[in-house]
Amino acid sequence: MTLTPALLITASDTLAAQDPDLAGVITRCGYPPLWSREGGFPTLLKLILEQQVSLASAQATYDRLLGVVGELTPGSLLALDDETLRGVGFSRQKSRYSRLLAEAVQSGSLDLDGLPQLDDESARTELQKITGIGPWTAEVYLLMVILRPDVWPRGDVALATAVQQVKKLPARPSQTELHDLAEQWRPWRSVAARILWHHYLSS
Repeated sequence: MTLTPALLITASDTLAAQDPDLAGVITRCGYPPLWSREGGFPTLLKLILEQQVSLASAQATYDRLLGVVGELTPGSLLALDDETLRGVGFSRQKSRYSRLLAEAVQSGSLDLDGLPQLDDESARTELQKITGIGPWTAEVYLLMVILRPDVWPRGDVALATAVQQVKKLPARPSQTELHDLAEQWRPWRSVAARILWHHYLSS
């Protein structure tokens, strides 16, 4: 199943009926946008850059990279040496992860075009075969690119902060606590995440 604008509203109403705190977010902020990203190598590379840094910092690095390569493809990334990647803002670790991703896409061992035909678990498994793609990166790709309705991005700090605020918790929940809490939002965990992100960005 793929989220559509109409299904997003229906699912948001369903969640609001069962969770007064999410209902409060919708009342204050409106329905969440159907944020999406174009599928493919550039988006997955950008998600690697977004790991554990601010979105603004990742975007700045990505923009500098585009300024160097023009068109971002696995081949154009692999043509850059480590010094050039460091110069645009890549850490040593993210340089390695990005090269491994580029090699996998270029060789066909990772078929990004085929991911939408797989179920959630199979798509997640395919992505996580690549060193540097963990649960958060894989799940955000499923949520934002393939628009799956029931994915929970493990390790997302913004979601933890939003849940603490929305649920009026004394402390930010751990990722384990957050994952357990999200179980109540099945089969619409992606929609719950969008509602919570909407709160976080509107605060």
